[in-house]
Amino acid sequence: MNKSIGLFEAILPLATMVVCLVGCSLFFPMGSELLVVVMLISAAVAGVIAIRLGHDWEAIQRSTGQKIASVLPALLILLSIGMLIGTWMFSGTIPMLVYYGIRLVNPDYMILTAFLVTAAMSLTGSSWASAGTIGVALMGVATAMGSPLAATAGAVVSGAYFGDKLSPLSDSTNICAIGAKADLYDHIRNMIYTAGPSFVVAFVVYLFASIYIGGGELMVGADSSRLLQEIDQIYVLNGLTFLPAVVVLYGTFRRKPAALTMVASSLVAMIVGVALHDFSVNSALLSAISGFSFTMVNPEILADPSSALTSLLNRGGINSMATTLILIIAAFLLAGGMDVSGGLDKLLQTMLQRARTAFGLVLATMLSGATMISLTSHGGVTALIVGGLFQDAYKDQGLAPENLSRSLEDSVTILEPLMPWAVSALFMATTLGVPTVEYAPWAVFCMTGPIFSILIAATYSKTGFGLRRLDET
Repeated sequence: MNKSIGLFEAILPLATMVVCLVGCSLFFPMGSELLVVVMLISAAVAGVIAIRLGHDWEAIQRSTGQKIASVLPALLILLSIGMLIGTWMFSGTIPMLVYYGIRLVNPDYMILTAFLVTAAMSLTGSSWASAGTIGVALMGVATAMGSPLAATAGAVVSGAYFGDKLSPLSDSTNICAIGAKADLYDHIRNMIYTAGPSFVVAFVVYLFASIYIGGGELMVGADSSRLLQEIDQIYVLNGLTFLPAVVVLYGTFRRKPAALTMVASSLVAMIVGVALHDFSVNSALLSAISGFSFTMVNPEILADPSSALTSLLNRGGINSMATTLILIIAAFLLAGGMDVSGGLDKLLQTMLQRARTAFGLVLATMLSGATMISLTSHGGVTALIVGGLFQDAYKDQGLAPENLSRSLEDSVTILEPLMPWAVSALFMATTLGVPTVEYAPWAVFCMTGPIFSILIAATYSKTGFGLRRLDET
């Protein structure tokens, strides 16, 4: 007979993970390999608890498999982004964006530019697509200009999630509204209370960072000039080189499946590389699977590349996402153990029972959302479960459902890229080439959103500001 789980045992796997993360970071660089070890240790603790309560390994394995299946679309996008980066290097699309970025972007405002450009791009509804395309190019520009990569990556992540929160085309925005049974446009309008101040704070931080640490006296010097010359030697830079990006933009605006859109763009990129730059068909296939390499370039065109060029070009491919996939499986083993033992349900119910005021309700919603997204990495499932769990509580306190949907966005959507083991954070770190622990302090928009959400709820009883009541809708 299965035993019920206590609160201490429900918390223990997460506490183990936090202690291991903090302890390991003090002595070792926090790379993907170390994260795998931390997640496996935490998963082992969750598994032991589940078995002690009368469950078996088969149940844990089955739950893990179900969770992996639930995020299969995200995993397919992850693999297709790897293919996209490799083939866009092959077609010259990313090098061309870097080329004109170096020429057009003011080095003094590189960090701010990264935030604004990615924010505009992500209004199409996809944070991953904007980071995996224009974000990669911006990181290349930042590398060539000598701008701080962690700050630039944080600005890219912030911009990507700004648009993702406010776009009616975004899956996460729609699902959070559905999970709370809120009108989509009421939800988006209500997001302004937290997204607006967060955007302003991020803008100011990135402006000052650009001025004082992002370049200042930086100009496009000899190294950047050489990189421009090398790109010009290898690639034919014209409208056809940009064609793979046009495919992604078209697919995004037409709401086509993201993974299929990126595969289609990769195929176009392979054709462009062979037809326009005279690369071989074999190199096209290798760039998709193993990533692009400078060795694919004819040595008669350029025999002695700069380190800036090789660091820009040698990347991408489906294989580049292998470590990320292993880490995702390890994270879901932890989630499977906590699911089978009942630990996750115990935590959610405990937080709901302690919500007695508007502030307590918002705080409980955000803690529940953050806890569940940290274990499942599935924003849709999290929004639907937590939203369904809290709907009646919001009604009982006379609060409109868009307050619930906003609390879900401010925890589920924008906190996931700050959790090193979560799928979104792993995607951003792998794609942008900067570890989560390094870019997270610079992801200002993602960090301040939850803060403003909690502040508004905490002061609502005195100000009456920021939370909509049912009688106002």
